[in-house]
Amino acid sequence: MSLALALALPIDLFAITVLACAIYYRRHRRTDLALAYVALNVGVFSVSALMLSQQVSLGLAFGLFGVLSILRLRSDQISQRDVGYYFTALALGLINGIGASRPAVMIGLSVLLVATMYVADHPRLANRSRHRMIVLDTVHCDEERLRADLEQRLDAHVRKFEVIDTDYVRETMTVDVRFQPHPSPARHVPGERTVPLARTR
Repeated sequence: MSLALALALPIDLFAITVLACAIYYRRHRRTDLALAYVALNVGVFSVSALMLSQQVSLGLAFGLFGVLSILRLRSDQISQRDVGYYFTALALGLINGIGASRPAVMIGLSVLLVATMYVADHPRLANRSRHRMIVLDTVHCDEERLRADLEQRLDAHVRKFEVIDTDYVRETMTVDVRFQPHPSPARHVPGERTVPLARTR
């Protein structure tokens, strides 16, 4: 069993390094959360490996997973995307700690988790739709005017919106908006010169 755990540890460290550093940090540039994912993963792996070496039942292991799943990352700017990485780091530590005796299954599930997050959080997919909670300094009674106002402010195509709160005293509206940004215009590169076309007589 100790040999199996010795082989599982570098696999787990490689998987969480790819997830937290090569994927998450390179895309979102948050060192604090990347460190939190690594610490969470190594901690869960250590506890899982200890329970496996002491021949603790799988029921207790999944109970540990349930308890850790209740915890939430405390941050002023935490998103559901970050929570997805949190659960993936948690699952990697648990899978590699418990599945050390079955290396093929362990490696396969680790690759599946990392590959899923790589594809699901790919910029080509993630940037198609965005989400904002917007407070407007005016009240619109007509949905079409509200949509037009949102599209003008966001410079985007509004796919869906929902009015969360309307304050007629302060003349404000809180709107949950999902939108797709308009493609940015091509920028002129300094140093490039346009050659005028020859005139024909």
